[in-house]
Amino acid sequence: MRRLAAVALLAALWPATAQAQKWRPDIDGAATWADGRRGSITFAVRTDDRLLGRGLDTQVPSASVFKAMLLTTYLRQASVRDRDLTAADKALLAPMIQRSDNVAATRVRDIVGNRAIVRLARRVGMTRFAIAQVWGLSQITARDQTKYFLHIDALMPARHRGYGMHLLRTITPSQRWGMGRVIPDGWRLYFKGGWGSGTGAVDHQVGLLRRGRHRVAVAILTVNDGSHAYGKATLRGMAKRLFAGLGRRLVGTAREGDGTINRTGRP
Repeated sequence: MRRLAAVALLAALWPATAQAQKWRPDIDGAATWADGRRGSITFAVRTDDRLLGRGLDTQVPSASVFKAMLLTTYLRQASVRDRDLTAADKALLAPMIQRSDNVAATRVRDIVGNRAIVRLARRVGMTRFAIAQVWGLSQITARDQTKYFLHIDALMPARHRGYGMHLLRTITPSQRWGMGRVIPDGWRLYFKGGWGSGTGAVDHQVGLLRRGRHRVAVAILTVNDGSHAYGKATLRGMAKRLFAGLGRRLVGTAREGDGTINRTGRP
């Protein structure tokens, strides 16, 4: 009888326990907060079975977020993928990602060529990516970038996967603003930011949060926010709201397009 009572008690507690382990990003809270900020803000949160956000297919200039695509394209080259990386390789890739060096990025783009970058976008399944001759003006969307970042490591050759992900995890401290300041407990963040001043100034961040087998990709794209300082504050506020609760919970399972998408277009 005692054993049956214990089983019955566990059964009664299980739904509550399982619910406590599930996590849902506060899309409405983030959207409401974004409405009070200057500029245009689009964003997406993606897991293997859920996509949430706002303005998922709105195209914006990529700025230095583009460099994450350059990294993977470079590592996937036939002349690179099956050999050890040389000092010359690392002298291009490390500053391009860790310090967001534009000269290194232009050199990498010239080496791999625009066609290879477009092939990567197609392989990922990006539908609104558009390459530009000035690489920072290439068009990206929140939907496409989260699709890319969710399994960015799998897109890198196994031989170079550790190095590529190391670069995305070790962004220089002076550029670890926004989501880099609000990483949930127990999670690792791999990300790239992009920013630019002048007309149509942008401040973007796209990243992957990883905890064991659990993954969450997040893209926060801002345009016309007025200043880089203001844009950084916007990114941090958005990330804080979108990451809320992740330190205590695991990623739940719900099918993409299950009706949980708020303030968005199609899933």
